[in-house]
Amino acid sequence: MRVLVAAIVTVSLLAAAACGGGDDEAVPTTPTGATSTTSFTFTGGDVSEGEPIDPRFSCDGENVSPALAWEEPPVGTAEIALVVDDPDAPGGSFIHWVVAGLPPEETSLETGSQEGEQGANDAGGTGWTGPCPPSGETHGYVFTLYALDAESGFQTGGSVDDLREAIDGHVIGEARLTAPFSHR
Repeated sequence: MRVLVAAIVTVSLLAAAACGGGDDEAVPTTPTGATSTTSFTFTGGDVSEGEPIDPRFSCDGENVSPALAWEEPPVGTAEIALVVDDPDAPGGSFIHWVVAGLPPEETSLETGSQEGEQGANDAGGTGWTGPCPPSGETHGYVFTLYALDAESGFQTGGSVDDLREAIDGHVIGEARLTAPFSHR
């Protein structure tokens, strides 16, 4: 019986320690392989948070990439990368644009930009492919900029998975905006 009581007390003490022992202050955690990130923001361009994407950037229009602008990334940034995806796509997230190799002093991309290393999109091409959701549906397109503390080594034509592997553990800042689009 004494052994059982001692075991219960030991397990209770271990559980209390694992839960912070009654300390009300939360302990920040960082996933394995990740680094602490700082937010920076999009500041302008042809796409704005929550505002519909202009049809000229879609399959209904010219299908050219929109201009984007952002504030200066965090100190220590060696490279900027960009991913645009549609998490609302019927088959799961659909990649519209992957770009890496943008210099840290870069704070914008022009309409139709081919700057940096252009990755593969899920339409089977390289570079931008515009929104084209099923008729009658509105999808939210997520534009995510990554500030990296080292050069990614990402090569033109690489996949989003190649980029994610290359930047794992090197993201020191992130800017994100989501803009809707409805196909005619």
